[in-house]
Amino acid sequence: MGRLCSRRSVSFPVLLLLCCLSWQSCWLLHALPLCTDSRAPVALNGTLGFCSYRGSSCCDVAADAALQKQFKAMNVSDAPCAAVLKSVLCAKCNPFSADLFNSSSKIRMVPLLCNYTSSGSRSSQSKDSTQDYCKLVWETCKNVTILNSPFQPSLQGSARLPNSSSKLIDVWQSESTFCTSFGGSSNDQSVCFDGNAISFNTTEPPPSPKGVCLEKIGDGSYLNMAPHPDGSNRVFLSNQAGKIWLANVPEQGSGSTLQFDEANPFIDLTDEVHLDSEFGLMGIAFHPKFATNGRFFVSYNCDRTQSPSCAGRCSCNSDVECDPSKLGTDNGAPPCQYQVVVSEYSAKASSSNISAVTSANPSEVRRIFTMGLPYRAHHGGQILFGPADGYLYLMMGDGGKKGDPFNFSQNKKSLLGKIIRLDIDDVQSQNQISNQSLWGNYSIPKDNPFVQDSDLQPETWALGFRNPWRCSFDSERSSYFYCADVGQVYLRGPIRISNVDWLRDPTEQRKLHLHSDTIQLLQELSDALRIRRRRLYPVVGLHILLRRGQQQGHLRFGEQRRLPGCPA
Repeated sequence: MGRLCSRRSVSFPVLLLLCCLSWQSCWLLHALPLCTDSRAPVALNGTLGFCSYRGSSCCDVAADAALQKQFKAMNVSDAPCAAVLKSVLCAKCNPFSADLFNSSSKIRMVPLLCNYTSSGSRSSQSKDSTQDYCKLVWETCKNVTILNSPFQPSLQGSARLPNSSSKLIDVWQSESTFCTSFGGSSNDQSVCFDGNAISFNTTEPPPSPKGVCLEKIGDGSYLNMAPHPDGSNRVFLSNQAGKIWLANVPEQGSGSTLQFDEANPFIDLTDEVHLDSEFGLMGIAFHPKFATNGRFFVSYNCDRTQSPSCAGRCSCNSDVECDPSKLGTDNGAPPCQYQVVVSEYSAKASSSNISAVTSANPSEVRRIFTMGLPYRAHHGGQILFGPADGYLYLMMGDGGKKGDPFNFSQNKKSLLGKIIRLDIDDVQSQNQISNQSLWGNYSIPKDNPFVQDSDLQPETWALGFRNPWRCSFDSERSSYFYCADVGQVYLRGPIRISNVDWLRDPTEQRKLHLHSDTIQLLQELSDALRIRRRRLYPVVGLHILLRRGQQQGHLRFGEQRRLPGCPA
């Protein structure tokens, strides 16, 4: 978020309904390389000795040697079966192994084997592919003795290898039962393995319609808009100063504007919120069960010199090898004078019928998260709930100094420059919070990608960001997460979970795998909004909606501008 000319927010929100946008043109035609540990593939100096990958791979030399050792321990004497098993094992090294091995939260020892007779859509890898690889594995290896077989039933949901010898037919009896457990087809959650390198469907989508339809439904300086969880036509709006309103959204095409009583906000937190150019109320999120429990959450900034409750640990500390005394001051403020806070509030006290509630109690129910900020900028602040897992996601920027000189976004022990994922339903005791060195009252989801990695903070879900200002889950494909990271000199996003590493060569960050029609449409949209080109204004948010069964989608996004004369 850029600096503004006054303490009052001067953003210019416009709700855009792109009624003419073809959804297919926004689909990524290629997945992004990602390993099973949610890290990017490593660059290889040569060719792996066992799995024969070159260029980039999810295996380094040590991992390749470990797979070779595992393969030899199987002691398979049948050459055709041995070749198939080697291919299956080496899928772990595939640059897209996260897609091959993904099966929600269940651990897989082998990739999802393409099985076109199973229910579901046909593989997205290639419409021309006809090989039923699960059937091939079964037919080739069913009568072959395999020591320490990765196809043991006990391995479903386990990461440990057995110590026994068996044939597939002794365990699974038939191809049908075997492929029910290990087979499947590509879908939005994963890609099936057919024994070959992954190649994605390159069928060209239909061209986008001509023109862009825009409808403006409101003015005012609002940083957030969240739909009412009861499914009505109401939304919650919040401004930077700390007020949240409940508003009615007009019917599409009616020409009306948002209707709400500005003098009577849903909740007023201005006494808690520190308002400045890049400080204020940053995010709002409503619990998935808000309609019954009335729980909602607010992300904001506070000043510890003004509020006794504004007292979190400093993000610059010895754990991240950072000395606050060496950071200096930022516009007169010492490090960690300003804090990022996530608090829980309740709308249940005023009525048992949550849908009828028009105001909430401004008293904090629970402090979820508090952390001191090293500088005055780049602290994100958006919060949202995952549509599939129900966990709370918090976007954190790199701290604010130009170029991230202290490398906070890549520092594995720091939560700066990260998206963090928290379980706010599992309430912790004070002893548990202290023993785990948590930043507030939450717990760590057991399937967080780095929870078993002692090098990284367990709260981390993705890392390497500069200032992830507005992000969104795909409304139809919850495994897809789009994020507009405000770049220093170039456009960013969309991304999937991984290490974004914004400081890398910016030319690498432009490889977004978007269809040319999408790029053209975004250019047309920029022209329609008359975006000035004398200075780069980053896209700071987007939201993608798709109505089931339709090819037309809605894309809602925001663009940041500064008033003439505002500082950079």
